[in-house]
Amino acid sequence: MKKDLHPSNYRLVVFKDMSNDYSFITKSCIDTRETVKWEDGNEYPLVKLEISHTSHPFYTGKMKLVDTAGRIDKFRSRYAKK
Repeated sequence: MKKDLHPSNYRLVVFKDMSNDYSFITKSCIDTRETVKWEDGNEYPLVKLEISHTSHPFYTGKMKLVDTAGRIDKFRSRYAKK
C-alpha cells in the first residue's frame, strides 16, 4: 500500500442533523470552527448537517419535504406568468 495516502489528523467530531436535532459522534478529519459539549462532558468540533440517516426519506420510509429556504416559493414567484 502507498504510504501517507490517508490523513493522519483523525479526531472525534460531533455531527448534528439540524432538521431533527439528532447528534452522533464519530472520527473524522473535517475542519470546523464550532464546538459543542458532548454527553461525556468533553468539547468536540461540531459539523451541522441538513439531512442524515434519521431524516432521509430512504431510511425513514416517510416522504418529508425539507424546504428550509422556501426555494419552491421563490421559483414560482420569479417565473410566474404575469
